[in-house]
Amino acid sequence: MDIAELEIFRAVAQEQSVTRAAKRLRRVQSNVTTRVRNLEEDLGAALFQRGGRRMVLTPEGQRLLDYAERILALAAEARQAVRDEAPRGPLRLGSMEAAAASRLPGVLASFNRKWPAVHIDIRTGTTQALADAVCAHRLDCAIVAHPDTGRPEQADMGRLGPELEGSYLFSEKLLLVAPPSHPRIRRARDVRVRNIAAFGQGCTYRNCVDEWLAQDGDSLDGWGIVEQGSYASILACVMAGTAVAAIPQSVFDMHPAAAGATTTFLRTVNSFLIRRAGFGTSAYKAFYGEMRRLAG
Repeated sequence: MDIAELEIFRAVAQEQSVTRAAKRLRRVQSNVTTRVRNLEEDLGAALFQRGGRRMVLTPEGQRLLDYAERILALAAEARQAVRDEAPRGPLRLGSMEAAAASRLPGVLASFNRKWPAVHIDIRTGTTQALADAVCAHRLDCAIVAHPDTGRPEQADMGRLGPELEGSYLFSEKLLLVAPPSHPRIRRARDVRVRNIAAFGQGCTYRNCVDEWLAQDGDSLDGWGIVEQGSYASILACVMAGTAVAAIPQSVFDMHPAAAGATTTFLRTVNSFLIRRAGFGTSAYKAFYGEMRRLAG
């Protein structure tokens, strides 16, 4: 087993095709097939189910893929650390939808002008999904909203995952947004629309609504959860009068058509750039610096 074989294995797993993997890696198809078979013989296990047009991972292949992701990430990190050169190479960045929409576009444009040799692969998700991906070496770092209240330096990164470190980026004012016709909301029991439009489980902002309800002696029992995939669809639910939602001020301000909605301040939420303990490539450091400079 070597790094090249793991790179080929990962490409075939991601593309579910030897042909597409060979094209992506700029290798001849026969070489890709041979290297995958060599890896299977070395491990004594079938890594793919061969049938039809797709190469589907076996349970053994799925387990190996998890290790391959971690090994290849560490190899890339080691190369950058040893070279100690100007930022270059891959940076796998995760981000909440809110930060991706309101904070990242300007930062990434500026970063790309300064460091064009860095290739940033961006994925979005909930805070917990992103933290899990960083822990599992599927992401190098991620912008997340931390659930703790209080000062940023007191935030417990252990709540998100083992051996995670976080660097403070910015704070958001989190609003409860209700339909325009809704009466003013002073407390949880004033909410008349008993549906919450939100992202999936693991979203810190969604959990903040639950905590706000609990402070007023209420709970999500009896409430409906309308899961959505974007803030545009979440706001559409609110403006249609079918739900309320927790939306950060920066995202709410991006939608002038929603200006007539009823809003209530819930709390301030601190956002961090999280990474595995000890991770610190030149590309990561340059990105963090640009993020602090422009998005704070």
